[in-house]
Amino acid sequence: MMDRLVPPQVVVAEATQAEWDSALLPEEDRQVARAVSRRRREFAAGRACAHLALGRLGFPAGPLLSGPDRAPVWPEAAVGSITHCPGYCAAAVARRGTVRSLGVDAELNQPLPDGVAELVCTQTELAWAAKSARHGTHPGALIFSAKESVYKAWQPLTGEWLGYLDAELTIDPDHGVFEARLLIPKHPALGSRFSSFRGRFAVTPTHVLTAVALLDE
Repeated sequence: MMDRLVPPQVVVAEATQAEWDSALLPEEDRQVARAVSRRRREFAAGRACAHLALGRLGFPAGPLLSGPDRAPVWPEAAVGSITHCPGYCAAAVARRGTVRSLGVDAELNQPLPDGVAELVCTQTELAWAAKSARHGTHPGALIFSAKESVYKAWQPLTGEWLGYLDAELTIDPDHGVFEARLLIPKHPALGSRFSSFRGRFAVTPTHVLTAVALLDE
């Protein structure tokens, strides 16, 4: 389903049982040697999906390591994003020069834990969420996931943190789209085009999926 949320330049690989049960390459395995088994399994599934997507774009096989910020260090000619949560894992990859940055995220379609919504949502978003629960969608989970996708697209371009309250969403549930307006001064690395980030979302009975793709026009 994630492939429906991204433009055709982007290749998506979603985990099947084979990816959830896959083994890491030795270099990757060393990076999570001390992690608990659940974390290792999610990491391995994410890497397996990333390897599939990179292979479909013609990139040679090789380890996909994490940088100091724990984000994947993609091949120089690629941009990508990985997401995993209980029951779902996917990677999205594109060639640099067609897509400038990518962010994908998946979350369980359930209410946020007590107190989290106030840390994640602006007052405008809280008001929208209070009146927008419908069609089996938990609006807090949607807002959280959309902001995760925005951050994943923002961070590789700027190298900086973007807080949850540094952007405000406008969500169109009828068309499955959202727009994140930045509430902080525009970063010079974004140039003149990216004053807001637009994305798409889909909802299943169990998960909320979101994606942001910034095209390199």
